[in-house]
Amino acid sequence: MSQNALSLKVLEAYTRDVGRGVARIDYDSMDSLGASTGDVIEIKGKRRTVAKCLPLYPSDEGKGIIRVDGLVRNNAGIAIGDTVAVRKIKAVAAEKVVVAPLEAIPPIDERYLADALESVPLIKGDNVMVPYFGGRLTFQVIGVTPAADAVLVTQKTVFHIAEKGETLRGVPQVTYEDIGGLTDEIKKVREMIELPLRHPEIFEKLGIEAPKGVLLYGPPGTGKTLLAKAVANESNAHFISISGPEIMSKFYGESEARLREIFKEAKEKSPSIIFIDEIDSIAPKREEVTGEVERRVVSQLLSLMDGLEARGKVIVISATNRPNAIDPALRRPGRFDREIEIKVPDKKGRKDILMIHTRNMPLSDDVNADKIASISHGYVGADLEYLCKEAAMKCLRRLLPELNLEDEKLPPETLDKLVVNAEDFQNAIREVTPSGMREVFIENPDVSWDEVGGLENVKRELQEAVEWPMKYPTLYSKLGHRMPRGILLHGPSGTGKTLMAKAVATESEANFISVRGPELLSKWVGESERGIREIFRRARQASPCVIFFDEIDSIAPIRGVGGETAVTERVVSQLLTELDGIESLHGVVVLAATNRADMIDTALLRPGRFDKIILVPLPDKEGRRKILEINTKEIPVVREPMTNGIKNTDYVDIDKIAEATDGMSGADVASIANTAVSLVIHEFLDKYPDQKEAEKQATEAKVTMRHFEEAVRKVKTQKELKIGEKVAVPYYR
Repeated sequence: MSQNALSLKVLEAYTRDVGRGVARIDYDSMDSLGASTGDVIEIKGKRRTVAKCLPLYPSDEGKGIIRVDGLVRNNAGIAIGDTVAVRKIKAVAAEKVVVAPLEAIPPIDERYLADALESVPLIKGDNVMVPYFGGRLTFQVIGVTPAADAVLVTQKTVFHIAEKGETLRGVPQVTYEDIGGLTDEIKKVREMIELPLRHPEIFEKLGIEAPKGVLLYGPPGTGKTLLAKAVANESNAHFISISGPEIMSKFYGESEARLREIFKEAKEKSPSIIFIDEIDSIAPKREEVTGEVERRVVSQLLSLMDGLEARGKVIVISATNRPNAIDPALRRPGRFDREIEIKVPDKKGRKDILMIHTRNMPLSDDVNADKIASISHGYVGADLEYLCKEAAMKCLRRLLPELNLEDEKLPPETLDKLVVNAEDFQNAIREVTPSGMREVFIENPDVSWDEVGGLENVKRELQEAVEWPMKYPTLYSKLGHRMPRGILLHGPSGTGKTLMAKAVATESEANFISVRGPELLSKWVGESERGIREIFRRARQASPCVIFFDEIDSIAPIRGVGGETAVTERVVSQLLTELDGIESLHGVVVLAATNRADMIDTALLRPGRFDKIILVPLPDKEGRRKILEINTKEIPVVREPMTNGIKNTDYVDIDKIAEATDGMSGADVASIANTAVSLVIHEFLDKYPDQKEAEKQATEAKVTMRHFEEAVRKVKTQKELKIGEKVAVPYYR
């Protein structure tokens, strides 16, 4: 047995290692210990535990660290940042293991434990976790045979589940590894909460008081409560959770008494953490509430947090998604020292969260976490958890007909068929609405640049202005490039302005909020402006984001021209301040489209607001040809110019059609293909009136040049009619 012990610094585990009983160290440390991959090592903190040794990722080499999960940290009585002694030990095969459940458990087959924990090293006193129906069951090892330094679970190990009795200690329910996408936030919370509780001497040496309160704010479902739970577990502090409405009482003085009791208990059992969820419900702004109770509760909370009596080692964490509804007296140093915003996760954060929730899920090889993360814009942690559950349910529904549910216990070969594939995730995404964006309609447009025919110059300008700065932010920030605030697309109707906006959002992998101008206008004073403020606030939360105003001339007409109401004037002013106000638009680009650029207020059309004004012209011949190609891709057109050496009269000559459609917009050209198909359907149904016969002969139907020529005539006639109507109707400004 190797006696040379190494001192290594503890860091959190990689997501994929959680619950596997492994410790990762670098190759140099392995050589010093004389250990190789798969050997058992002893980790000694306040207590000793064992884990299987695996190598670190190359990026962590040479840092003198060991990565273990929350369970191993709890078993060794250590926290992130501590130093532990590590040495190699010999493990023998376990014959019998006696475990006691740490919480109420369902009836479980003891052989399942041997399968789930196979090749995991154990010692007496360790806590172990077993995945069970999407959740986790926790047991404590209270006896092992043979009695050795460490034992390894094998297929032959016999498990015995003892009664739920007096176990040695609790178990962390939530660890830092269970939180994805909040790396910086965890760092901030740890330095504020863990340090003062575990090393008060640092603050004494600096001659300052440790921080006393943290306010976590952000949209619902981003992980505020989860973060508070993890901090409480990892810092081994006494944790008291208050749900706002629980302490409210109709009797005079009772609500305040409950608050005093909670703080008294926290002080007696210090170090402790008080967590107040939904603090806006018990500490609203005093000048705005009508009830006397709320005012007294706020005053009581203020005096408890910063009164004449010292409150000892008690830290208050509170969470809310409405920080502006809280009484401002609470939001000052000495009460809530730090305010940490928990944002909607970005692409990398979403991937981390997905990896956590699919940790124990049987996934097929075609499931690509990066791809799911890149299309799940606006999803918060709670949405992604629900997405994984929904995907698993889709897999179950797909395989239900094959499962024989009458069996008392399903055989393993049947359960092995339950594998979640990419299609299950695709179907689940359609059903899960991102909760961060429920109030504003958010789209994940699915239009690529290939689907936009022609307009090459416009495409390039939009790519330069929006797509590249969002895709390569580091390059642009190094060169000192400032992203344009707004881009106005103007040109005749039907040229593809809205389509362009959708393609920009898809290609830059940003969220897309579509605002239909007239919907914003309200008869109530201040409502229209509030709508605009809300849209920009949501966009900042879900950045990178593209806000698209279609028909912007309807909400931002020229001010001061006769006939314009005060509402539109105020809406224009609100838009101006949002676009170029004191608050910056981080990662938010405003796109607007109009076919009446002359009617938009001139103040909007200056650099700093709409920096780029791009004309989307009618397509040229090449553009029309591309539009036709895109729109005939799925249509069975006659594509062979020659048949057996003879010229084919039915051959659809796209160049010829492109020439014949001169002066038409992109929308008109796109409608030609559709009109040609409807002509074929008419002819086909005349030929085969019987439904079954028509379906049988469906493959016969082909779209020929004759149909296209007829379609061009039809669309041209409709277009001329429309223009004629416009002229015929008197128009008053």
